[in-house]
Amino acid sequence: MTYKFRPRGVCSQEMRVTLEDGIIQNVEIIGGCSGNLQGISRLIQGMPAEEAIRRMKGIRCGFKDTSCPDQLSIALTEALQKA
Repeated sequence: MTYKFRPRGVCSQEMRVTLEDGIIQNVEIIGGCSGNLQGISRLIQGMPAEEAIRRMKGIRCGFKDTSCPDQLSIALTEALQKA
């Protein structure tokens, strides 16, 4: 299942997450810091979504209340709920 998410309060514009049995198969992030987000996407590929959520939830970017990793944790949480 591929889930599309529109992040809020960050530079990235869209996140696409593909899950299979709760395991992250693929992550595509449009906008934001390309190199960092590609790295994060590759690091969490094959990881249980719950583990990725635990690791990224609450990360802040500078003075913002959120970050792309935090928004990705929200996207993964919503994707799991819809699965």
